[in-house]
Amino acid sequence: MNMFKTGLLAALLAAGFAAQAQEATIRKNLGERIPQLQQIDEVTKSAMPGLFEVRVNGTDILYTDAEGNFLIQGSLIDTKQRRNLTEERVDKLTAIDYSSLPLKDAFTIVRGNGKRKMAVFEDPNCGYCKRFERDLQKVDNVTIHMFLYPILGGDSPDKSRNIWCAKDKAKAWQDWMVRDVPAAAGSCDAAALNRNLEFGKKHKITGTPTLIFADGSRVPGAIGAQQVEKFLTDAVAAK
Repeated sequence: MNMFKTGLLAALLAAGFAAQAQEATIRKNLGERIPQLQQIDEVTKSAMPGLFEVRVNGTDILYTDAEGNFLIQGSLIDTKQRRNLTEERVDKLTAIDYSSLPLKDAFTIVRGNGKRKMAVFEDPNCGYCKRFERDLQKVDNVTIHMFLYPILGGDSPDKSRNIWCAKDKAKAWQDWMVRDVPAAAGSCDAAALNRNLEFGKKHKITGTPTLIFADGSRVPGAIGAQQVEKFLTDAVAAK
């Protein structure tokens, strides 16, 4: 090994040790000063010199200096490129591999050729979901995997069970969400609803509707048909 390679290796090793020491300092100081930050998932350099990203609770992003003396909660904006770097990071962390979705616990709605795919987590008592469903009628050539997600309390579990136990789940769902016709009381094995709640908790699905597209991108909240079309198109292009 020549002198140049030896020097380069030594420099890389030194940089690695320095980074480890810096991370240890940040973890130690934040953990001691803010007890709820004792369980830090990851510490990495941010795009801004001197600023470090601190990831906690899986997907929560904070920022600190090299000594952990200051803590910042908020978005890091790249003004040159006009990008919200924090938002992009959270989107990446919360993305769900579409192939990992437990489709056996959903029912399917197919429109047109069904070539494009999306999954939706919805509560039958969610007013935003009803508005979203009515607008979603305009979207064609799509397969929708519908996950009943009763998190709003009240009779949400009962309504979800009645829809899940209906002979034609998709029709019962559309009747209720689009035409305000409730599903008849039903009884069946509705363990899928509990599994949906467990899946949502694991992946921090905290509101309805929550949309997941084939490229893994996730959209919380009701969006219009045009926006759905864009996400579907982008997901196809990403393949």
